[in-house]
Amino acid sequence: MADPARARKLAKRISQIVASAIEHEVKDTRLDYVTITDTKVTGDLHDATVYYTVLGEKLDTPPDFAGAAAALESARGMLRTKVGQGTGVRYTPTLTFVADTIPEESKRIEDLLAKAREADAEVARRSAGAQHAGEADPYKAPREAEDAEDDEFAEEESRG
Repeated sequence: MADPARARKLAKRISQIVASAIEHEVKDTRLDYVTITDTKVTGDLHDATVYYTVLGEKLDTPPDFAGAAAALESARGMLRTKVGQGTGVRYTPTLTFVADTIPEESKRIEDLLAKAREADAEVARRSAGAQHAGEADPYKAPREAEDAEDDEFAEEESRG
């Protein structure tokens, strides 16, 4: 097992090399809108998982995940060669490309938060003119005043 700090450094370096190679050296147009988001390396430094996202050409066009996956699969050997040259490790890790689901998950969470905000606004609207079901102060008043009177009465009786 390699040092975890070394694995993190290697993962970061692999991300940089793969992103640079996709941008400058791979001539596949299906990779024009691919962004490398993260890389994880196993403890023995033999396997690297590269996470990527794909954007559409325009805001209203859906991204081409299948085309990007096929292009990354076809460029895997060349990218692994670049990683080997750029890292200088004894064993060049195998590369596995995985589509990153963080953008979809963040969109889903944003939608859930918007629903919660709407529900909170509805509750606030309904409770604007509402009154409490019981007394205005539902808590019992402290008994200190009564206890003080009882103490004074007990003192007067003991004296008198």
